Amino acid sequence: MTALLEVDGVAAPPRANGELVFAEPWESRAFGMAVTLAEAGLFTWDEFRDSLVARVAAWEADHAPGEEYRYYRCWLAALEDRVVAAGALDAVAVAERSARLAERPAGHDHADGDDHGHGHGHGH
Repeated sequence: MTALLEVDGVAAPPRANGELVFAEPWESRAFGMAVTLAEAGLFTWDEFRDSLVARVAAWEADHAPGEEYRYYRCWLAALEDRVVAAGALDAVAVAERSARLAERPAGHDHADGDDHGHGHGHGH
């Protein structure tokens, strides 16, 4: 599937030296979910790419002055669009799950690879 990723244009993911670049752990998970769901047949890669291009265009047309462009925010919005369009979840469920995830404390993703001894039970 990654062979179908664009290397140029608005749908092309960020790269450094030809390798995909993720600024935060959630970005790589959103990337993996989109690839996995496309491979599973929930939507086609072309459908996802079209949703991504539409989300980038919407951001370009409507972003707040000074707002930083974040490719994977558009990616995640496109993924949510495809999941809803496929009927896997409705828009309310997506919004609720997104809100719950956004409420998680900073550092929950273990960006430094250490759980700081909190022992929260998901087996590292």
